[in-house]
Amino acid sequence: MSTFQAPKGTYDLTPPDSAKFLAVREAIAAPLRDSGYGYIETPGFEDVELFARGVGESTDIVTKEMYTLTTKGGSQLALRPEGTASVLRAALEANLHKAGNLPVKLWYSGSYYRYERPQKGRYRHFSQVGAEAIGTEDPVLDAELIILADQAYRSLGLRRFRILLNSLGDKECRPVYREALQTFLRDLDLDEETRRRIEINPLRVLDDKRADVQKQLTDAPKLRDYLCDACRAYHQEVRALLTAAGVVFEDDEKLVRGLDYYTRTTFEFVHDGLGSQSAVGGGGRYDGLSEMIGGPALPSVGWALGVDRTVLALEAEGVELDLPVTTSVYAVPLGDEARRVLFGVVTELRRAGIAADFAFGGRGLKGAMKSANRSGARYTLVAGERDLAEGVVQLKDMESGEQGPVPLAEVAAELTKRLG
Repeated sequence: MSTFQAPKGTYDLTPPDSAKFLAVREAIAAPLRDSGYGYIETPGFEDVELFARGVGESTDIVTKEMYTLTTKGGSQLALRPEGTASVLRAALEANLHKAGNLPVKLWYSGSYYRYERPQKGRYRHFSQVGAEAIGTEDPVLDAELIILADQAYRSLGLRRFRILLNSLGDKECRPVYREALQTFLRDLDLDEETRRRIEINPLRVLDDKRADVQKQLTDAPKLRDYLCDACRAYHQEVRALLTAAGVVFEDDEKLVRGLDYYTRTTFEFVHDGLGSQSAVGGGGRYDGLSEMIGGPALPSVGWALGVDRTVLALEAEGVELDLPVTTSVYAVPLGDEARRVLFGVVTELRRAGIAADFAFGGRGLKGAMKSANRSGARYTLVAGERDLAEGVVQLKDMESGEQGPVPLAEVAAELTKRLG
């Protein structure tokens, strides 16, 4: 037993379960790659101010959950709690928006960090796949991203997820709503921290999960009643596009999400089989974020989907993923000469694209065959001195149990034919 353990609220990915996570990442990324999104990777830590400005100083993420550190040079850094601000910073720094092809469409995958009370579905270290479309204001783009996320989930076999949709208005109509909401909230029986939030970002109060707070919000002003004509028309177009694409969604007027930068379209993917941590992903439009972090006006939209929560959702539905085999052929040598010859065969098979493994350590036939069986290989190659003298290896079908000699020079061709 090791002296050390994974930090509280984190997890290790180990075989065979890690294969599920890889399959989920690939399924989410696949429709993005097919839709013009290029891969981007950013550092695991950034300047604290990037998140304070972009995510919002009143959010729980910034006030309570960020892991921060001071470097030896005195710089204030934070482990990234989310991906959008980092990706937009990187796109601006690389001048991707000046290449003349907007929107800049990017996707990413990585680990993120928040200091939260650990529970199932909520970790201090978690994995996400995200997508951002930077530099264009177009309801078709909002609809595209929601459709691609829906497509990714359905390709995995998920069915019991729901899409919640709302509009948060823009800089023209939201201030009017903000004032009306603040007036309403100031008369409620709320704690001091929530009262401070009323003055900084009152929409965040609507996202409060406490039952006693939600009970008092029953008669809160509705944002839909304050949307300007442009925002109302924009939202209706997004809804119409989703409906035309056959994507089912639910209007949720209280959906604001936990980040300050969202404007207009906001959405969330939830799965009712996950208990209190029901959100498996979400996103929205963030037309003012670029200016918040010192860039030009670049209306943008994006989302992030949780890999770990998607795996939990698959388990809740009993979905078994069709995972690729890790080993198709397992080689068992009997003797030193066979070790050299069969290792050469394994190398040839791998170069031909066949997943092959080898009985390392000079084990006897019985122990090596047990390892071959545990590997899940469909075929086993066995060779001893007599086989090599005859120029053959024994090829065993691990499903049928049938075994027979195959000329050494024809092993790769024979296995390629059998494995299709």
